[in-house]
Amino acid sequence: MVFIMKEKISPPVYSQIALDIALRISREELKENTKIYGRSVMSSEYGVSPETIRRALKLLEDMGIVEVRKNSGVVILSVEKAKDFAQRFSEQNDTRLIERNLRKLLEQQHSLNEQISEMVSHLVRTNDKFSKSNPFQNYEIDIPADSPLIGKSLMDLMFWHKTGATIIAIRRKDKVILSPGPYAVLLEEDTIIFVGDISTIETVSSYVSKAEQSPE
Repeated sequence: MVFIMKEKISPPVYSQIALDIALRISREELKENTKIYGRSVMSSEYGVSPETIRRALKLLEDMGIVEVRKNSGVVILSVEKAKDFAQRFSEQNDTRLIERNLRKLLEQQHSLNEQISEMVSHLVRTNDKFSKSNPFQNYEIDIPADSPLIGKSLMDLMFWHKTGATIIAIRRKDKVILSPGPYAVLLEEDTIIFVGDISTIETVSSYVSKAEQSPE
C-alpha cells in the first residue's frame, strides 16, 4: 500500500518574509548596494509587526545578503548570496516535508503492523478452532512442469474420484481462483488447494505426478 501525502510546510513568518526579500533581490527588483525600505514601511507592506521585520532582516544579514546599519538603514550586499539562500531555503523546506511525511508513514506502518498482527492472531485462533471441529484439512501441492494434469480440466481429471480429495482453490501466480468449476484447466506452476483427510496427501501427490494420460 502506498500513501501519498500532499502537505504544505509553513516556516515561521519572519523566514517567509526573508525568503521573499531574497527572491526580490535575486530577481534584481532590489539592487545591490542600494538601501531597502525601513522597518515601519516593510511592516506595513507585509502586514506584520516591526519586530517580525527585524528578525527577517537579521536572518538575511546572517546570510551575508544585507547589512543592517544602525541609524542608516539596510543595504543590499549580494545578489548571489540571495539566490543561494532562496535555493537552500527551498531544499530545506522539501527536506522538512519529506521528514514529516516519513514520520507519518512510519506511524501508519506501526498501526498497520498492529492490525496485521491482530488479524493473524484471529486467523490462527479460527484455524485452531476449525481444526478441532473439522476432520478435513486444507492442503496445497504444486503442479510440476512435467505433470500429465497440465492442460486438462477438472472434469476430465475426475479428481475426486481418483484421489478422494476436493479442490477448493487454485493459486495461479498472484491470483487465487476460489471454487474452480469443472471446466477449470490446470496450468504449469499452478498450486492446487484441496481438502481431505490426511491419507489424501500421498494419493494426490502421486496423482499429480503420475496421473494416467487418459483418465476414465
